[in-house]
Amino acid sequence: MGRAFEYRKAAKLKRWGTMSKLFPKLGRKITIAAKEGGSPDPEMNPKLRTAILNAKAQNMPKDNIEAAIKRAFNKDAADLKEVVYEAKAPHGVQMIIECTTDNNNRTVANVKAALRKGGGELLTSGSLNFIFTRKAVFEFEPNDDIDLEELELELIDYGLEEIEEDVEPQENGEDKKIIRIYGEFKSFGDLNKALEEKKIDIKKAALEYIPNMPVEIDNEEHLQEIEDLVEKLEDDDDVQKVYTNLA
Repeated sequence: MGRAFEYRKAAKLKRWGTMSKLFPKLGRKITIAAKEGGSPDPEMNPKLRTAILNAKAQNMPKDNIEAAIKRAFNKDAADLKEVVYEAKAPHGVQMIIECTTDNNNRTVANVKAALRKGGGELLTSGSLNFIFTRKAVFEFEPNDDIDLEELELELIDYGLEEIEEDVEPQENGEDKKIIRIYGEFKSFGDLNKALEEKKIDIKKAALEYIPNMPVEIDNEEHLQEIEDLVEKLEDDDDVQKVYTNLA
């Protein structure tokens, strides 16, 4: 997504944190990871370990994390599923909408309603296969002990595709330097393990939808329409994340 768009989304994530809006979403990811991995022990469950890592990066309290793990093995707990919707937004923008839900009918109805109000529409599954590629994405903060050229050479055999230096917007308006790694979807586990073995303090580890053909929108009103639609979708408790093909 475009830099201005990312800055505004970062500010919204901060608001979610203070409003306890983000923690239930992270909790759902942890619950699903624990259940699918079959173990409440993150050392024995790589997917759970990753979900916990991402939750901690958002300052999710330890008690919330432990409660989310316990829910995975509670017989009376809701049966959560991960679902992905594809959508067309206004002004040539396409969307991937990741959700976790215990009621697919409710979730798809809410997604359709938000899209309709925002000038978008739901697409059939597979419509955007050529627009997005799902990749392994890792982020960590740079330090003097890490030689990026050497790291790049070492990680190529583990599925590395690209290393880039970037900045992450902060609540105080300043930028924090980060290193972002992209890899093949199927290489997520190998890259994660390689980074852990190198004692790199991973701040984010995720599978994300990356646009193959990003589009640029210079019109501020049009950009605001897209932002409003993304916010409307992500305000829904079932929606985890919305990806767009904005440059």
